Amino acid sequence: MTGVTDPLTAISTRRADLLADVERLVRCESPSSDLAAVARSAEVVAAVLRDRLPGDPEVLDVDGCRHVRWRSGPGPTRVLVLAHHDTVWPLGTLDRLPFAIDEAAGTLRGPGTVDMKAGLAQAVHALAVLADDPVGVPDGVTVLVTGDEEIGSTTSRALIEAEALRGAGPGGAATAVLVLEGSGPHGAIKTGRKGTATYHLTVTGRASHAGVAPERGINAVVELAHVVLAVLDTADADRGTTVTPTVVRGGSATNTVPASATVGVDVRCWTIAEQDRVDRDLRAIGATLPGARIEVDGRPNRPPMERAVSADLFTRAQAVAARAGLPVPAECAVGGGSDGNFTAALGVPTLDGLGAAGGGAHADDEHVDLGSLLPRTALLVALLRNLLA
Repeated sequence: MTGVTDPLTAISTRRADLLADVERLVRCESPSSDLAAVARSAEVVAAVLRDRLPGDPEVLDVDGCRHVRWRSGPGPTRVLVLAHHDTVWPLGTLDRLPFAIDEAAGTLRGPGTVDMKAGLAQAVHALAVLADDPVGVPDGVTVLVTGDEEIGSTTSRALIEAEALRGAGPGGAATAVLVLEGSGPHGAIKTGRKGTATYHLTVTGRASHAGVAPERGINAVVELAHVVLAVLDTADADRGTTVTPTVVRGGSATNTVPASATVGVDVRCWTIAEQDRVDRDLRAIGATLPGARIEVDGRPNRPPMERAVSADLFTRAQAVAARAGLPVPAECAVGGGSDGNFTAALGVPTLDGLGAAGGGAHADDEHVDLGSLLPRTALLVALLRNLLA
């Protein structure tokens, strides 16, 4: 394309603005469960988009949660760029873990940096490079920034799926979905993610005085012990299926046979078939103690992102990187879910982990590797140009 600047050169001229926008986003704390904080963050996201790109972003309210959408034109979505602006960090975390750029150490630190406000800023500035190209940003790019990814995307899932299917490709789908979560180890692109499911199993027994008439009770905590062992038996290490009992509660007083007890269960699977199998097995767990009852509440909340959906797009990204003289990324599969799980499950080619490298997501040492920030953003520029050519 005549007059187009090399991706790494183009993004390098924007480094100061890119870092300033990462700081701007991180300094607006946005814990998922605080809708007022998420609303404030959505306004900051919209302002960053408005400052860097042509057109006007939309702030969308779904059941009180704010999401932000920007489109390059009125046509169908050819490329969907996904990010989220909510974080796991409560208000006030910045007082303890302040935003900081350490050029000597090559790190950018702060709550929500690698997960994933740096990636969000990268997406904006990659598109800003395209906006400076002679033809500008072609029609057909949609940026969707959700506000509840960290708590299951309950209000944004329908938006995500609708945008992925608002395309001109096969079956009315987008050509590609690019997710700006932080990269995998050594900058690997994420071509597979486990599906996730959450359950709560409740055991109901019968209360009785533990000293006077323990035999009249049905001990829900004892039954729960049997249930937990049965839950563990539904895992399958050979298939990479993990089923993990997590939060346990039971009983009301030390001198009372417990009448109720509960356990939370986290399930991770590589395939939809495994998700379905675990769901059936959990619901089939029966009581051991006579008179005890077991109720199972929950279901899969993110389908797996299976590699087959991403394979061709990943090969394309590697070729694009090689032609642009950028580091050629490897691929990886991870146990955590993202909004890319939803689009991949629709059959839309999806690449995840396109953000910068770093580490410490959800931990006090959360950080971005500064050395990866510009090359990774340049790869996004080159990939967008290729997909939109």
